[in-house]
Amino acid sequence: MVSIQGGAAFAKTLFPTLGAAGTTTLRVTLAAALLVALLRPNLRALTRADWAAIVPYGAALGLMNLAFYESLRTLPLGLAVTLEFIGPLTLSLLLSRRALDVAWVVLAGLGIALISPLGQQLTGGVAAAPVSPVGIGLALLAGAFWALYILAGGAVGRRVPGTTGVVAGMIVAAVVTLPFGVAEAGADLLTPGALALGLGVAVLSSALPYTLEMRALRAIPARIFGVMMSVEPAIAALSGLLFLGERLGAAQWIAMLCVIAASAGINLTGKPTAHSEPEPVN
Repeated sequence: MVSIQGGAAFAKTLFPTLGAAGTTTLRVTLAAALLVALLRPNLRALTRADWAAIVPYGAALGLMNLAFYESLRTLPLGLAVTLEFIGPLTLSLLLSRRALDVAWVVLAGLGIALISPLGQQLTGGVAAAPVSPVGIGLALLAGAFWALYILAGGAVGRRVPGTTGVVAGMIVAAVVTLPFGVAEAGADLLTPGALALGLGVAVLSSALPYTLEMRALRAIPARIFGVMMSVEPAIAALSGLLFLGERLGAAQWIAMLCVIAASAGINLTGKPTAHSEPEPVN
């Protein structure tokens, strides 16, 4: 989590030169190249039916990253991650339909409502600064793509064993984001400085966290892993503060705590699962 959010903070510093879309393309493309080099997947063994499952998975991953990075144009890192968590939380509600899960999602929804423009009017603007409605929408869109990524990932996991499906999905994500990145950054994507910085972001946000999370999932129960992942918005907020100087207002911290509590609550009170998978690389 520290590596992923540190990488996201680092990536945000590339926005002035590459833009959000250019940064997304560079990071996802280099991440795909890294995963191919490290994991050496047998892509030739994939069938048309395999690719039919992988393409939606990779497209959701690419669009999730693109929407998330675009949200960072106007939102602090910690707040963007908090809003993005609404996607998988809502998916948990739709899949379980347990009364307690409804309560957890309502808690998260109340937190998000607090930082909405209407919520700010009702509370007298207790946040440090107004929150961009466009940024909120993009972060929530990233969360929706995260939910689609989870659903599509389940289909890929059932069809394609090992890590081949993950790597193939990252390649698809790179293809999906490429037109947006080229349109925004053009030849600037290929400068030595951009490639070096993009490689650093790819290592921090993709190769390193994926490797560590796979090891963690072998060592601890999936439920405990899920609870630990619930604190990621707080880690994102700290990364934003330390590396970007981003300070959150009171309402934003309250919203974050509501989402963290909801995410941890769903993981603690839900049905035990024998397996989980690393979160998508952001």
